Amino acid sequence: MDSNNFTRSQKLLDLSQRFRQSKSVSPLSDDPSNGRSNQSERLKRPNRAAVLICLFEEEDDIFVILTQRSSKLSSHAGEVSLPGGRTDEEDTDDIQTALREAEEEIGLDPTLVDVVTVLDPFVTKKNVTVVPVMGILWDKQSFNPVPNAGEVESIFYAPLEMFLKDKKRRHEEREFGGDKYLLQYFDHETNDRVYVIWALTAGILIAAASLVFRRPPDFEERAPKFWHKATVNSNLSGITVVK
Repeated sequence: MDSNNFTRSQKLLDLSQRFRQSKSVSPLSDDPSNGRSNQSERLKRPNRAAVLICLFEEEDDIFVILTQRSSKLSSHAGEVSLPGGRTDEEDTDDIQTALREAEEEIGLDPTLVDVVTVLDPFVTKKNVTVVPVMGILWDKQSFNPVPNAGEVESIFYAPLEMFLKDKKRRHEEREFGGDKYLLQYFDHETNDRVYVIWALTAGILIAAASLVFRRPPDFEERAPKFWHKATVNSNLSGITVVK
């Protein structure tokens, strides 16, 4: 992280400082015993997962690392997702879950990632709580992508700001429990392929981009209400900043 072989992006330095100092976030306690029991209780709950929103700068744009899931998987086969997965009993917190899964899926060394914040959790229709963990990859050249063949078909990068723009985007109206909502679809062409980023992954990236660029999307979002239903401990409310 402190290598002299690369220069840290001023844009990402400013972003990191803003998240760490923002009054709109709740800093983690310096007391290691405070909150540990709450975290342990949360991790005991079934159907919990974490994903990594890993950002880096290239050619003056902020990019996020994404994957296309293997077509052989039993669920969400072939879909685009953020690196991440279910919580293991050995995980001490959501950050460890996200970093562990990213290492397993794409070969991302956890020591290369500077975690700066944890976003509000999302809840899926199947009642899985998904916690987005945001981190910065300062030295992109040190990351050698190695997709786990059993889980990941490909690894690619997308500019984060695209999830705020009304370009190469469409939506589909659906209904659940009387709630009419929109599922967003974004088409991203890279490496001679077109990837479709949609549903929960798109929703998480819209939220992340809105925080990073401090503005709402250029389109009507109308996200599902169940994504943000109160099923998590109250101390996860808001954004958690990591010191």
